[in-house]
Amino acid sequence: MKHKAKAYQDMGSYTGTTDADPHTLIGMLYSGALERIAAAKGAMSSGDVAAKGLLISKAIAIIDGLRAHLDREQGGDLANNLAALYDYAENTLFQANLTNDSAKLDEVSVILTNLYTGWEDIRQTVQDINAAKQANE
Repeated sequence: MKHKAKAYQDMGSYTGTTDADPHTLIGMLYSGALERIAAAKGAMSSGDVAAKGLLISKAIAIIDGLRAHLDREQGGDLANNLAALYDYAENTLFQANLTNDSAKLDEVSVILTNLYTGWEDIRQTVQDINAAKQANE
């Protein structure tokens, strides 16, 4: 039964990503990284070294995915600054794993939460602009 529930959950995640617009996909990446970091903090506090390492590695991979979506040609300084911030977040997560430092996990969570909030604000602004354009047509 547990296997079927996991398969259903995976299918829901897959269909959510295939139907999502680019803004939603980036939001999902931020959310996924934050979830992995929170779970890693739990694993760290319970002494589950293997789970902590796996979850931090997954968070780093997600952040690397965020970096891969940057358009450095059109994004200019903003894209370069985000890339540097992602590098910092990845290095901080790596250090958190090595030193078992939950404060470093918290630091990256704050960074990603702020970026995620900003991203969601942009998404809402784009939706508002599109709705206004449709109303004027």
